[in-house]
Amino acid sequence: MTSDAGTAAPSQEEGAAPRDGSAERSADERRRARRSRRYRWDVKWSPYAFIAPFFLFFLAFGLFPLLYTGWASLHRVELGAPTDMEWVGLRNFSRLLDDEFFWNALRNTFTIGLLSTVPQLLMALGLAHLLNYRLRGSMFFRVAILTPYATSVAAATLVFVLMFSRTDHGMINWGLGLAGIDAVDWQNGDWTAQFAVSSIVIWRWTGYNALIYLAAMQAIPHDLYESAALDGASRWQQFRHVTIPSLRPTILFTCVVSTIGATQLFGEPLLFSQGASPTGGSDHQFQTLGLYLYEQGWFNQHLGRSSAIAWTMFLILVLIGLVNWAISRRIRKSA
Repeated sequence: MTSDAGTAAPSQEEGAAPRDGSAERSADERRRARRSRRYRWDVKWSPYAFIAPFFLFFLAFGLFPLLYTGWASLHRVELGAPTDMEWVGLRNFSRLLDDEFFWNALRNTFTIGLLSTVPQLLMALGLAHLLNYRLRGSMFFRVAILTPYATSVAAATLVFVLMFSRTDHGMINWGLGLAGIDAVDWQNGDWTAQFAVSSIVIWRWTGYNALIYLAAMQAIPHDLYESAALDGASRWQQFRHVTIPSLRPTILFTCVVSTIGATQLFGEPLLFSQGASPTGGSDHQFQTLGLYLYEQGWFNQHLGRSSAIAWTMFLILVLIGLVNWAISRRIRKSA
């Protein structure tokens, strides 16, 4: 009996070991399954979690204000009582068609945009072409031309206000005096004021566009230039027939971005009138759409009208985007 009990006990212990091992293996398998499941969830949902803050901020500060502004543009609402809305339909938009100040602001926006965009992009293209060559200290020059873009618009505009001062103490009039030309009242003239505001925009954004062109130029294969050189093309011919065609998409991009920026121009003309008046000069000679919106909403306190102006600007930008899409499509087909 004793020997039987002694032989039976080891058999139970030997039978218990496999049960414990299978339990450990099953626990390991469950842990591995959980880790695998967490890994799949991480791979699947982490990208959405990373980009979620952008969409949350866009909804809060982009889409909601856009929709609310569109709703306010269909009402008569004042700044003193923003919750008291009276439905007027498209009345705020139809009033803009008969508003001479709106058409004046639209004209000024177009003129200042033209005066600033065309010279700015031409100068940026020339600077990028020069920086594309191997120059000594090229990194210094690249940083230097980007410095105006990093400068505060308020600081830059105030400096230009002093330069375009109507007195003889202004640097521009001082230089004109040395050349025997009478001093110019830059702020109170129509074309002179618009030229002065445009010069601020040109100074701030030329270097930025030059670096965009430079990056695109460095992506052009050198084989094209070598083939053109073997065919006897000069540097100017290479620039015309190799560089410019290769930069067509980039040039179109900078034209569209500069046009959008010109449509939204606000800080430069506001600060150029030294009293920070939204009228854009004594005779509204450099009042842009942004200034007119600001004047209607925060000075005249007509939030409904200013919302209609904002949506009109938005529709203009949509139209610019459609034109860009049509031109880009044609360029791709012709390439």
